Amino acid sequence: MLSNKLGKNLKMHREQHHMNQSCLAKKLNVQRQTISAYERGVSTPNIFILIQMADIYNLTLDELVGREVPLKRVQH
Repeated sequence: MLSNKLGKNLKMHREQHHMNQSCLAKKLNVQRQTISAYERGVSTPNIFILIQMADIYNLTLDELVGREVPLKRVQH
């Protein structure tokens, strides 16, 4: 099984937008079981699905997947 951090983030955002798996699946033109597999960490959505999800939730890809970008040090 893949790391489930991504799946947990996807589920969190879906629930925050008061959507069930069937509703999201319809918007993405996939089966409900596909959404379930993403959220359980059984499979990983491709970049095109991630972009669609980010657009649906009005998030950046970094926000969608829970990526925390460290501040870069400026060297003089």
